[in-house]
Amino acid sequence: MAWASRSWLCLQLIILLLILDVCCSVELTFELPDNAKECFHEDISEGVDATLEFQVVTGGHYDVDVELEGPGREVLYKEVKQQYGQFQFKARTSGTYQVCFSNEFSTFSHKLVYMDLQVGDEKPLPGVSDHLTAMTQVPDLRKDLCI
Repeated sequence: MAWASRSWLCLQLIILLLILDVCCSVELTFELPDNAKECFHEDISEGVDATLEFQVVTGGHYDVDVELEGPGREVLYKEVKQQYGQFQFKARTSGTYQVCFSNEFSTFSHKLVYMDLQVGDEKPLPGVSDHLTAMTQVPDLRKDLCI
């Protein structure tokens, strides 16, 4: 009886590990200081689908440079001074993929950046990619309030 119970537990553990291996997501919000660059790394297996999404939440003109590189240092995605973006790809080779966010062009305004790297069969949240424009703060109204 104990053997059957242990076997069942081992089977459940193996299934859980297989599910976790199929999909994972790295989602975070981080501060990007002025004149700085931050990089993040993720191991992705060949043939696995992945999606990178990002948005500048606060700071300056709400823009950053972003670059995604494959294991051979080939550039898969590159954007300059973007407020938000999304890029879907299938890993051509297994290895470590690197995504870097740069605020090196800014000398005085730090940024708060949201990033989500989905790897595997996990579907993006509904409506996330449906935005036609970035959500930003209310435009500066000081010029309208001059006396």
